[in-house]
Amino acid sequence: MAETGPIRVVLVDDHQVVRRGLRTFLEIQEDIEVVGEASDGAEGVDRVEELRPDVVLMDVKMPGTDGIEALRRLRERENPARVLVVTSFTEQRTVVPALRAGAAGYVYKDVDPDALAGAIRAVHAGHVLLQPEVAGALLSGEAGGGTGRGPALTDREREVLGLVADGRSNREIARALVLSEKTVKTHVSNILMKLDLADRTQAALWAVRHGLAG
Repeated sequence: MAETGPIRVVLVDDHQVVRRGLRTFLEIQEDIEVVGEASDGAEGVDRVEELRPDVVLMDVKMPGTDGIEALRRLRERENPARVLVVTSFTEQRTVVPALRAGAAGYVYKDVDPDALAGAIRAVHAGHVLLQPEVAGALLSGEAGGGTGRGPALTDREREVLGLVADGRSNREIARALVLSEKTVKTHVSNILMKLDLADRTQAALWAVRHGLAG
């Protein structure tokens, strides 16, 4: 069990049979609780705002409001839920926009059920999670908000970025590097500015791509 209770999950997928299958499997996990469902992106945003889950399993291609737009709306509202995209679409042109919009992970619907439960736990813990096939697609193209080129990071910024990629909070990074939280926050802001990235998730992806993750 998570320290404060089970991981609360909302399912967003336009296929009822998919939602039913996911719910059936997840309900046997002692540390995961499905608290709601939605059949499209707009309804998903409303449910996530209402229920405040820890993790959202989100399809990408849905009628009406799709998963990418739902991710953008959740980011605009600063909703803290971690979104794990679960989809059958494998093209890089689908993967990259989802990650840019704020997804914390991206797995395919044929993922092994136990691996899916592990993915939920990983993104809940603050990690960025990509199946090997997804990571390979990103490594062959451009991911994140910027090109990855630009002003060089200092040694300290590289240390901070590596810990961000490991899912550490500012407090945990401060403790690990014997810095104040304010200093860590400044380093993170400088990293995002230098690399032209929007948030910590994109920074973590950049670190993975450039070999800075642990």
